Amino acid sequence: MLRVAVVGSGPSGVYAAQTLVQQREVPGVRVDVLDRLPAPYGLVRYGVAPDHEKIKSLTGNLRSVLEDERIRFLGDVEVGGPGLTTARLLELYHAVVYCVGAARDRMLGIPGEELAGVHSATAFVSWYSGHPDASPFDLGGVRSAVVVGAGNVAVDVTRILARGVPELEPTDMPQAALGVLADSGVRTVSMVARRGPSQARFTTKELRELGTLPGVGTRVDPAELALDPAYAGQDAAAALPAAVRRNLDVLRGWSADGGAGAGADGGEAAAAPARDIRLRFYLRPVEVLGGPDGRVRGLRFERTAPDGRGGVTGTGAYEDVGAELVLRSVGYLGVPLPGLPFDAATGTVPHAAGRVVRDGRASVGEYVAGWIKRGPTGVIGTNRPCAKETVSSLLQDAGALARRDLPADPLEALRAAGLRPVEWPGWLSIEAAEEALGRSLGRRSVKIPDWAGLRAAAGPA
Repeated sequence: MLRVAVVGSGPSGVYAAQTLVQQREVPGVRVDVLDRLPAPYGLVRYGVAPDHEKIKSLTGNLRSVLEDERIRFLGDVEVGGPGLTTARLLELYHAVVYCVGAARDRMLGIPGEELAGVHSATAFVSWYSGHPDASPFDLGGVRSAVVVGAGNVAVDVTRILARGVPELEPTDMPQAALGVLADSGVRTVSMVARRGPSQARFTTKELRELGTLPGVGTRVDPAELALDPAYAGQDAAAALPAAVRRNLDVLRGWSADGGAGAGADGGEAAAAPARDIRLRFYLRPVEVLGGPDGRVRGLRFERTAPDGRGGVTGTGAYEDVGAELVLRSVGYLGVPLPGLPFDAATGTVPHAAGRVVRDGRASVGEYVAGWIKRGPTGVIGTNRPCAKETVSSLLQDAGALARRDLPADPLEALRAAGLRPVEWPGWLSIEAAEEALGRSLGRRSVKIPDWAGLRAAAGPA
């Protein structure tokens, strides 16, 4: 029997576990899926926006895999710490597949970024998603927010800041976060990109949602759109991918309307929007502006222009945009896991077809999949072929791996090391506690956002 540990219970980890137990080349594979958190599903639970219920429903597919009798979930197990080193983990399993994602955000690298009120979009997402490591947000005194970036995460945080509480109450957002958003005085959210609309990374579905929020106006500057050669020129636009053309069509419609919102259906057409979303392009942040209290008061941007080679160049013209909250959303980076090699430039673990590479040679028995393997690229579904490639490499090594003797049950060794793994019944207890919490608040299931609460709900290990 081949015993494998998969570190991480997000999509890449679950797909790796599923591929391992469903393949027929090596019979009798058993998989333990370890996660640092007591709850499974990774970014599907803690990264997908709470109002995106269709995407969050993917947990049903992940659940069916983790309930397979050949797979065991072990939450609240941190790999790389003193209680469980990577070397010790490899002593307990024939092979280990690391699917630990990319937990750090990229910095803007500009003066003033350390001011109070400047945060990563990742931190904001973690807070409203109920991640137990998240720090609380205070939106008191915030009337204008700037989101730097033009990807789906930037769209998500923009939408959550602009959304009304009635649309968020049916979600599983933690009660404390919902209360802060209910009391929010945010009236303007600017989402700013340094390049043009044809180079933005958001999907059309996400973009369109910004124009359907009740009581929210969505505005685009026609002059900024016109700077994009692909936007203005029909021949250039025809050569673009269909998804980009759809994005441009949405932006073109908002530009012509002078602002779109829920009232666009006629029911509230005469009413002024309670909040504004402003999509800005060709602006590169160069400095965070602060007040005497050490808090952010705005951003200074340099106007950019297409350079004819797919990039942009500075024009020497500047614009200040007022804001009491700045969220940067310019990408993720992997973080080193103690005991594994790490390429700081790419934020990934060096590998060959998923095999971890140490000192120029493949380390048989250690593997990677997901963002820590390929970087933060692709969508959730991209993790499936990525995991399959890694598992294929592992199976090629299975003959050599299976010859090594292991302890009888790694779970006992984990407990002996002082760890208290949360098994699947413990996770089901957390689910039940979150449903009970929701009922007590007159809502549906509501996330428990703290370590103590999650551990108490899981019950004794």
